[in-house]
Amino acid sequence: MDGPVEADTRALADDVAGLLEARAVPVARVSAGDFLRGRSVRLEYGRDDPEAMYRLWYDTDALRREVLDPFEPGGRGTWLPRLRDPETDRAYRENLRDVVPGAVVVLDGRFLLRDDVRWSLDLTVHLDVSAAARARRVPAEEAARLLPAWERYLDDVEPAARADLTVRFDHPDRPALRER
Repeated sequence: MDGPVEADTRALADDVAGLLEARAVPVARVSAGDFLRGRSVRLEYGRDDPEAMYRLWYDTDALRREVLDPFEPGGRGTWLPRLRDPETDRAYRENLRDVVPGAVVVLDGRFLLRDDVRWSLDLTVHLDVSAAARARRVPAEEAARLLPAWERYLDDVEPAARADLTVRFDHPDRPALRER
């Protein structure tokens, strides 16, 4: 689940994970927001720098290494559900978990359709949120860095064209699957 409003991607991914689990499908539930780089890297250019948010905030190497690669055929067989607590800037100290055969990784986050992550994903959903809805729904403390970073992402990556499914998500209570 790729989208600009972290609460939306997280809630929708939780719902999908719950539906899969209700059908006895094992799920590895992961949020990209739990794979942030250290504060000294994220904030090197200031708290509100959009370029830093776009390029430096998410540790996509760790996300691939600790979560996505272990689920690949021939992967190491264990995965890490969370890496770093953004509040304390410390490792969560999670134990590695065994990869369960047939498990589905349900991942949510921002900027997931960039080339550094998307090739590791089997099915992608992009939440298409209009500029007006983003301005209204992105938390105020994130707006200065996220809104310009998201615009760059839309221009550079064109996530709606890359995603397997695109959902118009201006109003979470009324999502609409977009046709290609």
